[in-house]
Amino acid sequence: MTSPIIIAVDGHSSTGKSTFAKAIARELGYIYIDTGAMYRAVALLAVRQGLISKNNTIDEDGLRKSLYGEHPAEVSFRISGAGGASETWLDGENVEKQIRTIEISRVVSHVAALPFVRSYVDRRLREIGSAKGVVMDGRDIGTAVFPDAGLKIFMTARPEVRARRRYDEMRAKGQETSYEDVLSNIRERDYIDEHREIAPLAKADDAVLLDNSDMTVEDQIVWFKELLKRRHLCGF
Repeated sequence: MTSPIIIAVDGHSSTGKSTFAKAIARELGYIYIDTGAMYRAVALLAVRQGLISKNNTIDEDGLRKSLYGEHPAEVSFRISGAGGASETWLDGENVEKQIRTIEISRVVSHVAALPFVRSYVDRRLREIGSAKGVVMDGRDIGTAVFPDAGLKIFMTARPEVRARRRYDEMRAKGQETSYEDVLSNIRERDYIDEHREIAPLAKADDAVLLDNSDMTVEDQIVWFKELLKRRHLCGF
């Protein structure tokens, strides 16, 4: 039997990383971890504690104390019964819905750019991934968190395509927003992610590029299975 590996799925925001990563985790019987959700949970924590101003200035000392202080907040994942997917919890509360709002999308890249936040999240992710047999999606899993991951995939798509997907998803959930606001947010997040000082968003040298601008989820799964066969991974 092939030994389990860590599969790192990195890439730009709103490329469908979570949908893709969940699907390939189900195919392999692996655990899926949405690493971006942990950053979103930290951003939600900062918003709830009033640590972010309207111009996205962050009270770094306050947030550092919330994460590393005497009584630190607890950001964790719990595995649900639905195909090994993870749910995000903050201080004992399931916050999956709360972390997906446009309010959190506007601030999460600013929070994630802070070195002490990245250190906090990276440490937690390494603990989770130590047993392998996991699929993790995020921005720097294959470059910073697990540079020795058994398989690395970097996902991208045209900004306009990503904005339309994100807009349709939010409207389907009853969240009021405009396509223009979503597109602006995506472009801003791309810039912040690619220019942050610590672990900027970049394709690892040994990552496989997946541009899914014109692909369905089904197309991507076919692509993934063919990749596993070429690499002789996971029993394919």
